[in-house]
Amino acid sequence: ATHRYGVGTVPGCRPYAELLAGHPATEPDGRTLGWVMNYTSGTTGRPRGIRRPLPGKRPEETYLGGFLGIFGIRPFDGNVHLVCSPLYHTAVLQFASAALHIGHPLVLMDGWSPEEMLRLIDTHRCTHTHMVPTQFHRLLALPDEVKARYDVSSVRHAIHGAAPCPDHVKRAMIDWWGSCVEEYYAASEGGGAFATAEDWLKKPGTVGKAWPISELAVFDDDGNRLPAGELGTVYMKMSTGGFSYHKDEAKTRVNRIGDFFTVGDLGVLDADGYLFLRDRKIDMIIAGGVNIYPAEIESALLTHPAVADAAAFGIPHADRGEEVKAVVEPADGHEPSDALAAAILAHCEERLAGYKRPRSLDFIAAMPRDPNGKLYKRRLREPYWEGFERPL
Repeated sequence: ATHRYGVGTVPGCRPYAELLAGHPATEPDGRTLGWVMNYTSGTTGRPRGIRRPLPGKRPEETYLGGFLGIFGIRPFDGNVHLVCSPLYHTAVLQFASAALHIGHPLVLMDGWSPEEMLRLIDTHRCTHTHMVPTQFHRLLALPDEVKARYDVSSVRHAIHGAAPCPDHVKRAMIDWWGSCVEEYYAASEGGGAFATAEDWLKKPGTVGKAWPISELAVFDDDGNRLPAGELGTVYMKMSTGGFSYHKDEAKTRVNRIGDFFTVGDLGVLDADGYLFLRDRKIDMIIAGGVNIYPAEIESALLTHPAVADAAAFGIPHADRGEEVKAVVEPADGHEPSDALAAAILAHCEERLAGYKRPRSLDFIAAMPRDPNGKLYKRRLREPYWEGFERPL
């Protein structure tokens, strides 16, 4: 409690006036703004601090709304921000702190559940929030009578990212919530792309066009920039300055082409500058020399009513190198069984080309995702590869 202060009487806090007692009322000389050094989420290794050059400006000269302005979110303006994921995630923390800095009340969920989110939006007339596709999927699974109890018309910006969103899930959310459903592509290191609902309906599957402060490019494995329509590795560049990994200069130098950096995602830029992602190289399945992208398979799995969450990845195959494995978290009211597995695989046969179909399916009690929707696919995949050397 010695380092916690509150304005007014707040249990466990000392009065704010005590913090000011004995100090001059004038501002100190030479004040310049510091900055937060966020750490990457570390789904594939040890978290690393992302160090950016300090702006060197007085706090009063710096806009503290972060990148909320990219989405058209303005100071005050009746906005109320709903925090529905843990604040240790970079994007969630940045959205929440930026909203607070520019005068928006915050509503924090202690733990996420779909109906409670709807209730809080209705009660507090929340206007913007940061979400992930698994939350969309579970909101959509609510019974219609539960959805009808709550008014979500106050939401202006339901911004999602962090994981791929299946097309049928995105379209259903737009049908329900309207044009407030917006998407972005970025990394803790920077970004990125942004798509309004209108952009997505015009270009289904896109994650958007480059931010005004960013540039996107696609390169091949030899470092050559690819033209529109060709698949390669997605790179980003921020006009606001670069970054380095704290105390890791070697890591800072890799995955760079000039001022561009990548987090390993594959994608295509179309002729209009819209980005379409595939999957990270490490998650791509290579079966008989054919590249298979898991996101399409996972999207098909999620259209089955018994599937609450799903993952697809490659497992060893003696002749083809890899074959497609599906792992499914059953929805409430559905028990794992051979019959259910067969039904889900048959469902995939109706929706996927033969070479993309899962050859086998296992059930899991809870998919290993972090609370922000990122799937720890490596944890699922590794047991199947014990004693084998994976091609990628």
